[in-house]
Amino acid sequence: MDTPSPRTKPRRSKAVRRLVIWYRRNSAVTSLVGTATTSASAAGSVAGSVAGTVVSSAGSVAGTVLQPLVFDPLRRLQGGQADGDSTINDADRLWVAVDGMGGDHAPGPILEGCLEAIARLPLRIRFVGETDRVRAAAQEMELTEALDQAIEAGYLDLVASGPSVEMNEEATVVRRKRDASINVAMDLVKKGEALAVYSAGNSGAVMASAIFRLGRLAGIERPAIGALFPTKDPGQPVLVLDVGANMDCKPSYLHQFALLGNIYSRDVLQVAQPRVGLLNIGEEECKGNDLALKTYGLLKEESRLHFAGNCEGRDVLSGEFDVVVCDGFTGNVLLKFLESVGSVLLGVLKVELPRGRRGKVGSAFLMSNLKRIKKRLDHAEHGGALLLGVNGICVIGHGSSRALSVLSALRLAHSAASHGVMEDLAELGNTNSPARV
Repeated sequence: MDTPSPRTKPRRSKAVRRLVIWYRRNSAVTSLVGTATTSASAAGSVAGSVAGTVVSSAGSVAGTVLQPLVFDPLRRLQGGQADGDSTINDADRLWVAVDGMGGDHAPGPILEGCLEAIARLPLRIRFVGETDRVRAAAQEMELTEALDQAIEAGYLDLVASGPSVEMNEEATVVRRKRDASINVAMDLVKKGEALAVYSAGNSGAVMASAIFRLGRLAGIERPAIGALFPTKDPGQPVLVLDVGANMDCKPSYLHQFALLGNIYSRDVLQVAQPRVGLLNIGEEECKGNDLALKTYGLLKEESRLHFAGNCEGRDVLSGEFDVVVCDGFTGNVLLKFLESVGSVLLGVLKVELPRGRRGKVGSAFLMSNLKRIKKRLDHAEHGGALLLGVNGICVIGHGSSRALSVLSALRLAHSAASHGVMEDLAELGNTNSPARV
């Protein structure tokens, strides 16, 4: 009786065997990626992000795709559908006012972003700017035809303004330049001719104009800038405020920030019961400076929100909080730090990946994924932050905004305008309104 021959393993090709050896020898690289996943996720925000979902899955994906023995070169990061994949119903388009002269590169890139937004989002845009400069910029960037088509279709309205507020001017200049583009844009919202306003201009001037033209909400002493940061939980960002509007705060300001953030998280982000945290140096109630200690007492007694306690810096991106409040100085430092994490992480990976023939083979399998992760961590993908506490929806963009940032910020403005958040925010000033936890 013939003895069965032992089962032989299928031979791998030489290229595959070399790739296996490369990954095993360079396991330190994948270990680095695993430990840096949380930091990678953090680099989203900016100010904003509603559009917070753009990078929400980058961290979890990084931990999945950058693992040893990844043989499939066609593996891709899972992304959402493009905005332009479905037909937009004109009846669903909402009017948004845009400060076309605000920003370091205005008006050309701002106009380009608006035209892109019209094609991808259910929006109509009132583009406010110095008409001659806007037309000249459109001609220089070869956007004249697209601009005229958008105007003819009724998707874009070019609104004339006077001399604009420059980036280096004091915020109070909005009182003198009454017909500046930012003031005209704010007036459009005040008159009900637009549901939201966007500006990438002088942030101090934008805030001053919003307060002077739109006014504060009843019961709110100081507006706050809220930015969306990604967390470990894919698709569920955390709203951090204030990130730069108020350098010195009182406990009552932080208490009001918490109320504002709670309503926005509930209405727009669709969190049934937002968990509100106070940024502090420890979890214990007795920790922190005088501001933190007094604010803790106010939030603990507040029945209109769910106070989840102190939030340490390491917990901001943990997914354990939906809203985190802090003073504007601390929040701005946190925001700027997180903006740098993505580029630093990718720089470390570039250095750590081995050189030579083996390194090129392994890098080829990871390159497309790394490029997609970099795109998701780019602050331009999260073009703006919300100014909460004024009587209107206002989105503040990066001063260096270009077309992609404008598109992202307008997506954020549309999200806020389409959820009726202003009605609930207005209820904050009504002391007789029922408390909602």
